[in-house]
Amino acid sequence: MIKSMTGFASVAQEDDGASMAVTIRAVNHRFLDLQLRIPQSLSAVESDVRALVAKHVARGRVELNLSLQLRQTPAIEVEFNDQFGRALEAALDQARGRGLVTGVLTPGDLLRLPQALSIRERPPVEDAAVTAALIESGRQLVGRALGELDTMRSREGAHLRRDLDARKSAVADLVERIAVAAEEGRKAMEQRLIERVTELRTVLQADETLVAQEIARTAARSDISEETARFRGHVAHWDALVEGDEPCGRKLDFLLQEMNREVNTMGSKADGLRVSELIIAAKAELEKMREQVQNAE
Repeated sequence: MIKSMTGFASVAQEDDGASMAVTIRAVNHRFLDLQLRIPQSLSAVESDVRALVAKHVARGRVELNLSLQLRQTPAIEVEFNDQFGRALEAALDQARGRGLVTGVLTPGDLLRLPQALSIRERPPVEDAAVTAALIESGRQLVGRALGELDTMRSREGAHLRRDLDARKSAVADLVERIAVAAEEGRKAMEQRLIERVTELRTVLQADETLVAQEIARTAARSDISEETARFRGHVAHWDALVEGDEPCGRKLDFLLQEMNREVNTMGSKADGLRVSELIIAAKAELEKMREQVQNAE
């Protein structure tokens, strides 16, 4: 089965208590490289998230961000600065003794003195049940995001497979044409050798049987039937891999290396007018396939 290693997914959910979102980005990588960003309050879900990602993604660099925003209204704390109050009281008494001020302080007076009062938010009291519910919600949201990521990667993988299938068929056809051209070249070379030996027979006193055997051995060295058979086997293996349920990108990459090796051997052994041209075309298609397979999981 072919899936693309690249993909993106973003899901979110809101309720009266919190707003939560998950974003996942996946790009090419040789192995599975998972980068997580999870709030401290949801750190307990990290191991589950890693296990979930491993079930959905075989390889690739995956960046997963889980964000949480609580909707609870924080409590307000107001604290009077007692030390400042005593100092202020002493200063006012001293001012009254001198007749500089009269009356008493009002609440409004205190509010105009920033040193007198401290106003701050108090974090909401942590509730174990609420925390557990948030963790479960985070786990489910990550699962949804991974499902969307799978959908996108499968869709991209389908496009990738169509391109690879077309190229695989093209290179398989080229190899069959190479086999035909090589066989024609082998027969032509064998005939040339026979004709040359016939020309030299008047001056060479050689055993006819030995000469025939040497001609056959020379022609056999240009025989590529074994390489052709192995290449066909690689094509059949390719079809089995892409039809299976398991990720196959790395195996396809290895198969392409083997296919390229067989084609190189054909090029070094085969003889014929059209062989070189066909070998170059086959290697060009294999290189394009190799580039595409780098995107497959």
